[in-house]
Amino acid sequence: MMKLLKAYKTEINPTEQQIFIIRKTMGTGRYVYNLFLSINRWRYECGYCYLNAYAFSKWLNNTYLKENTKEMWIKSVHAKSVKQSIINADQAMKKFFKHQAGFPKYKSRKKDWGSFYFFKNGSKQFIDCERHRIKIPTLGWIRIKEKGYFPTDNKLNVIKNGTISEKAGRYYLSILVEQSETIKQDNSKEPIGIDLGVKEFAVFSTGEMKPSINRIKKIKKLEKKLKREQRSFSRKVLSFQARQNKTKRGETATKFNLEKQKLRVQKFHQKLSNIRVDHHKKIVNELVRAKPSYIAIEDLNVRGMIKNRHLARSVAQQGFFDFRVRLTNKCKEFGIPLHIVDRYEPSSKICHHCGHKKVDLRLSDRIYTCDNCDSTTDRDYNAALNIRDTQNFKLA
Repeated sequence: MMKLLKAYKTEINPTEQQIFIIRKTMGTGRYVYNLFLSINRWRYECGYCYLNAYAFSKWLNNTYLKENTKEMWIKSVHAKSVKQSIINADQAMKKFFKHQAGFPKYKSRKKDWGSFYFFKNGSKQFIDCERHRIKIPTLGWIRIKEKGYFPTDNKLNVIKNGTISEKAGRYYLSILVEQSETIKQDNSKEPIGIDLGVKEFAVFSTGEMKPSINRIKKIKKLEKKLKREQRSFSRKVLSFQARQNKTKRGETATKFNLEKQKLRVQKFHQKLSNIRVDHHKKIVNELVRAKPSYIAIEDLNVRGMIKNRHLARSVAQQGFFDFRVRLTNKCKEFGIPLHIVDRYEPSSKICHHCGHKKVDLRLSDRIYTCDNCDSTTDRDYNAALNIRDTQNFKLA
C-alpha cells in the first residue's frame, strides 16, 4: 500500500533539565555548522578539494577532536542532531557551488538558536508516542501541550524523525509521520472556485466571503501594542555603550533588560503569526469538509504585487503562499483535485453570464457591469465563478 509522509507540529512543555539539554544541543549544532563553513571556505580559497558531509564528519571525529581535546564537549550531545547540522551545511554549500544561492551565512547565537533533530533508531521499529507525551532520544518522555494531536498507533502511523525548535521562549515539536496515502471520502459535491484578494481574503464561488485578517479588531489591537514595544526596544541602549559613546539619547539598560524587552517583542510577533495561521487553517478545513469534486485557485504573482508600495504590507500579511501550500497538502490528503488557474487568465474581466470581456475594467470598479448583457454582480464573486469554470489550469 502506498504511504504518505505527513508533518505534525505542536507546542511542548519540557522540564528545566530538558530545556538545558535542548539548548546545549542547539548550540553544539550551530557551532559545528559554522565550523563546517569555516573549514570549507578556507579549503576553497586555498584550492583544496571540498569536504562533503561524510568526509567532514569523519575528519571531525578522527582528527579534529583528537587534536583538540578541549572541544570533546561536542560528543556530549545527541550525535544524530550534530550530524544533521553537518548535512544542512553541506546542502547550503552545494547550492552555493551550483550558483543557486550566495555563500551560506554563519549562524549567530543572538539570532538563530538552531534546532534539535532526532531520528528513528535503526534497531527500533518506532518512536514511542502516547496521547500526552512522546519519548525523544537523550530527553526521555516530554509532555505535549495539545493532547491527542499526534497519532499513537505505531502500526499504521510510523514516526520517522522530528525537530524541536524554540521561538519567543516557547518550544515546538514537529514530527514526520508515514501513514496511508489518502483519506477516502465521497468528493462529489459542487466544485468551488476561490478568488483571493486584499480587501476580502477569499471569495468563494458559493457566494461566501472570508474577511481580510488585517481588519480583525484583535489584530489591530496587537499591532498597536507591538508598535509601542518595538519603539521602547529601539530606544534602549546598553549602559556601557552609552558611557563609551558619551550620548544621552535613549534609555540606558542592562543586558538582561534588553533581553526581556526583546522577548516581549518576539511574543507579540508570535501571537500575530498564530492568529494568521489559525485563520488559514479554518478556511482550508471548511473547504475540504464541503467535499467538492475539485477546488480551483488562481496562481497569484505575489512578488509583483509586493512591488506596489501601497499594497506591499497588506499583501505580505495575508500570506497567500502559506494558504496555498496548506490547501495543496490538505487536498492531497483527502484526494480532492486542486486546479491552479493560470495567472494571466482574465477572470475579473470576463462576464460569467455571457462571456463578454470588459477590457477597460479598473481596480476601483468593485461591481462588475457587463456592457453586453447589462448584468451586474460583485467583481470578486464574478471572478470566483470564472476561476471555477475555466479550462486553462494545471493540477497541483
